[in-house]
Amino acid sequence: MLHIYNSLTRQKETFHPIHPRQVFMYVCGMTVYDYCHLGHARVMVVFDTVYRYLKASGYLVQYVRNITDIDDKIIKRAAENGEPIEALTARFIDAMHEDEAALNVLRPDDEPRATSNIPEMLAMIQTLLDKGLAYQGSNGDVYYDVSKFDGYGKLSGRKLEDMRAGERVAVDEIKDDPMDFVLWKASKPGEPAWDAPWGAGRPGWHIECSAMSQKLLGDHFDIHGGGSDLQFPHHENEIAQSEGCTGHKHVNYWMHNGFIRVNDEKMSKSLGNFFTIREVLQHYRAEAVRFFILNSHYRSQLNYATDQLDAANASLSRLYTALRGLPEAGAANYTEYERRFDAAMDDDFNTPEAIAVMFELARDINRIRTEQSEGAAAPLGALLKLLGKALGILQDNPEEWLKGSAGADGLSDADIDALIQQRLAARAAKNWGESDRIRDELKTKGVILEDSAGATSWRRA
Repeated sequence: MLHIYNSLTRQKETFHPIHPRQVFMYVCGMTVYDYCHLGHARVMVVFDTVYRYLKASGYLVQYVRNITDIDDKIIKRAAENGEPIEALTARFIDAMHEDEAALNVLRPDDEPRATSNIPEMLAMIQTLLDKGLAYQGSNGDVYYDVSKFDGYGKLSGRKLEDMRAGERVAVDEIKDDPMDFVLWKASKPGEPAWDAPWGAGRPGWHIECSAMSQKLLGDHFDIHGGGSDLQFPHHENEIAQSEGCTGHKHVNYWMHNGFIRVNDEKMSKSLGNFFTIREVLQHYRAEAVRFFILNSHYRSQLNYATDQLDAANASLSRLYTALRGLPEAGAANYTEYERRFDAAMDDDFNTPEAIAVMFELARDINRIRTEQSEGAAAPLGALLKLLGKALGILQDNPEEWLKGSAGADGLSDADIDALIQQRLAARAAKNWGESDRIRDELKTKGVILEDSAGATSWRRA
């Protein structure tokens, strides 16, 4: 049975969906004012893998990931660029979808935008006001009164009095409590605004997810995910809003993926180690980046470094090499490998252990290919590809993936094939020196030759 580490209870729990064989999952998505970075890539890949594995396990999954298309950063960036907000957000939504497609991330079933769900936010804010859980400040903003919600802090494990003690409060503080958070921001000149009973303005960030998840998944659903940086205050505030509004539990299982560091330092623009997805993909193939992300447990801290990406690319090549040249076949019946793969994934989506099982399977494929035939190894090859599908990897043609694209040296496939033909001619003439020279020349340019049964195949290192 599937077990999930629940951030709310701080322990692994057996997964019991609210509705049998059906899962409702919401993940906090991107604020679209810039290109997606490595942290976004991890959220995309992690929850895409959760989505894939739940579906592969026979669940009918309703996966929702929102888009924040109105907030302070968006307004500021649009003003700096001198372009309409709608043009800015449309451009970066398109870019986000391009990055997702490159990383083989499936589109969610629903991708609601904040600006398309203002009525639902207004209704929720009104309910909170009616229940006495919210109030309007003298500046026109509407705030959530955290002192009225007994469970505040239960997700992050923080105590309200400790949080208050650590908060610096201005003398002319408009809020009743320094920990109160905004639900509705009163309009300012030149900023977009929507009409509301308490005055024109725009929603606060936290209310967006509460309103959109409730609209699309109901007021009680199975899984809510996001990066660990969202655990407090965003997800804490979501719980306060949603449970304050409905009077009952909001989400059964909270999942948070770990941070990404770059060369063992926190990723930050100020440190000059901030990378967008498309910058990374200029140097590494997208599937290698996805493999790199999956080769660490989703809750662990992930360190981005060039040697780690190089290792991920080499490891992925080993798996593709095991599939190379195998004829089409049906996957082997449920084997010990598949059982162990499922056991790893059922243990809180332990992708590193699942990948380790796939490498053992690849070694078995190579052994059977050598001792028997490629035909005998084909059913296990089909199984390896099937397991890879649950992780979103190994779906390319092995020959094409291993050959890759022309590198910085400019060698095309035709160039390489021509040199191989020259080498074969040298070998036929027993000119071993020339044969070795060509092999070494190709190796220095990142092309590895593999001789077998009178034929030569190649792959890029």
